[in-house]
Amino acid sequence: MPRDTNAGGSIFGGWTLSQMDLAGGTLAGERAAGRVVTVSIDAMRFLRPVSVGDEVSCYCVIEKAGDTSIAVKIETWARPRGGKPAEKVTEGLFTYVAIDEDGHPRELPEAGEG
Repeated sequence: MPRDTNAGGSIFGGWTLSQMDLAGGTLAGERAAGRVVTVSIDAMRFLRPVSVGDEVSCYCVIEKAGDTSIAVKIETWARPRGGKPAEKVTEGLFTYVAIDEDGHPRELPEAGEG
C-alpha cells in the first residue's frame, strides 16, 4: 500500500522484513509446536525494490533445528502487475527460539511430534 513506501516510492525494506518474519515464525512455530521468538536475522540481502501493487510471496524452509532453536531460510519473491514473471527480491536466514509460557527457552519436540 502507498503508506508502506519510502521517499523513492518503493516499499520499505522493514515492511518486507516483517512479512518474512511472520512467514518464518509461522513455520518455526509449527515445528516447535508452540510459541517462538525471533533471535537473529543473518545473511539478509535485498536484491531489488518491491513496488506498490506487486504481489509478494515468502517461501520458507527449515535449514537446521537444534535443541531449542530453528534456523529458517526465507526467500521473498515479487510479481509485478501485468502478468510479468515473479523475481526474487530478498532472502535471509532467520533464527527462532522455542519458549515456554514464562518466556524461557524450551526443548523442541522431536520432528513429527507435537
